[in-house]
Amino acid sequence: MTTSLIDGNSLLAVDVGAANTRAVLFDVVEGEYRFVASGSAPSTAESPFRDVSEGVRNAITSLQTILGKPMLDANGGFITPSQPNGSGVDAMVVTLSAGPTIRAVVVGLLKEVSLESARRLSESTYARIVETIGLTDHRKPEQKIDSILRARPDLVVITGGTDGGASRSIQKLLEPIGLASYLLPPEKRPAVLFAGNEKISKDVKSLVGSLAPSLHISPNVRPSLETEDLEPAQRELARMVINIRKQQIKGVDVLDLWSGGHILPTAYATGRMVRFLSKVYGAKKGILSVDIGASATVISAGFKNKSTLNVYPQFGLGENLSALLNYTSLENILRWSPLDIPASVLRDYLYQKSLYPSAIAATLEDLAMSQAVARQVLYLAMQSARRDFPRDIAFIKPTLTPLFEPILAGGAILTGASHPGQGLLVLLDSLQPVGVTTVILDQNNLLPLLGAAASQNNILPVQVIESGAFLSIGTVISPVVSASIGVPILRGKLTYENGVEARVELKYGSIETLPLATGETGKLTIQCLHGADVGFGPNRGKEITVSGGALGVVFDGRGRPLDLPADTVRRHELIKKWNWTLGGE
Repeated sequence: MTTSLIDGNSLLAVDVGAANTRAVLFDVVEGEYRFVASGSAPSTAESPFRDVSEGVRNAITSLQTILGKPMLDANGGFITPSQPNGSGVDAMVVTLSAGPTIRAVVVGLLKEVSLESARRLSESTYARIVETIGLTDHRKPEQKIDSILRARPDLVVITGGTDGGASRSIQKLLEPIGLASYLLPPEKRPAVLFAGNEKISKDVKSLVGSLAPSLHISPNVRPSLETEDLEPAQRELARMVINIRKQQIKGVDVLDLWSGGHILPTAYATGRMVRFLSKVYGAKKGILSVDIGASATVISAGFKNKSTLNVYPQFGLGENLSALLNYTSLENILRWSPLDIPASVLRDYLYQKSLYPSAIAATLEDLAMSQAVARQVLYLAMQSARRDFPRDIAFIKPTLTPLFEPILAGGAILTGASHPGQGLLVLLDSLQPVGVTTVILDQNNLLPLLGAAASQNNILPVQVIESGAFLSIGTVISPVVSASIGVPILRGKLTYENGVEARVELKYGSIETLPLATGETGKLTIQCLHGADVGFGPNRGKEITVSGGALGVVFDGRGRPLDLPADTVRRHELIKKWNWTLGGE
């Protein structure tokens, strides 16, 4: 038995979402950290409570009932550290995604350089850019001030200038920020993050520092024109977001006290974990994490030398859902549905779901609409996130999704599906992965909690991941090929550990599966036809080792990019067939 390197400190991890709050206990079992149990309750950030600590107490109470272990005292206070009678836990961490979208103004010099870095930095948290001010902005100073006042920002992100470079131009851009802040009531003034030329930090403090409720200065995101380093600024921004939430949401200060300051935005904690995994595995392919939540869709990708984190509140499945039609159309959403649903019914669904994000599908029509919406928001988010991926990553075609191994997926729309096949089809349709990849479902939404726990205990995340707390859906083979429907594009032979063989012939436009249980591996011999490419080159096959999962080995022969039939009846039939193949309904 492996000996633990720690003294067995228990850790309670709490995730406060827009729809649900979860409390998860990690503790040492047989010498190693394990995910022990999880309790949940509806979030209470909105009316009638408007206090997130109430939802946290309810989630912890649910967890107490499961474990028979008191963690709250008679007054609802958190018991820490663990007591001799078995009550309490030794430490606590919190991740937070609940709250209104943060309104951000970005300020920088060049559109393709510092302003682009400012955009990426702002998109790494739950913010929406409401105003942009740059060097090529020819508006008069008073017009810029008016635009800032109208935008009512919660946050201003300022970048620009390489270290030791331009300073006068940035100082000129700072003046409207300082004057606008002066004209706003003290309680309405935005927090300011400066991540530009360190040479003018003192000037920033003198121009803005006395007027902003909090001025944070981080290392330059662009120390040189060729170099971009967002991580220090993202870390500073994460702290600022929690401070903003303390002003916006009651109860966040209580959670900050309980956790001893170990509270992080959920998306930032996810990105931290993905960065860690990409450095640990260091494969040629990237690691992709997607989470479809009520407050936002989060896409984090880790590569050998760089990681990206993109947060899209406009693509959340909660209160922002009513504005989804600003980015897409009802027809584009309905193309994913296996049922004939009128556009007016879908429009009503979007408004109802935005009011009651925790509502579950009660009919087959509701289920079809919820999964169609999930496909479209994740598709849109992935298309937006791809522009920030490094250019030197592994791919089959630069216009398609890069090669990833593995793909980690979370969110209630996926984890709460009645069958893993439904969640997998949502991912295949929206992400459209290529080549060979393993798809892993974060069924307990642990990834961000492990990212937060890493600050308290860096051994815990590693041991929990290796313990099997995540559900492997299986290995997915997605050839890139152009062919006619029904034409064979790939043949596969799977040899099991006991020597038994299974074969498959994949035809263009179809999905096929071969069983391979979770925890088992097999040797898969791939033969590509008609120019199909699974990452080894056109028409090039190979023998590879594949791992099993809930659906075994899945062969997606529908081509990339996925092209759905224009004929409605034919499209509905195909979607139903694909669902049935993967064990869905």
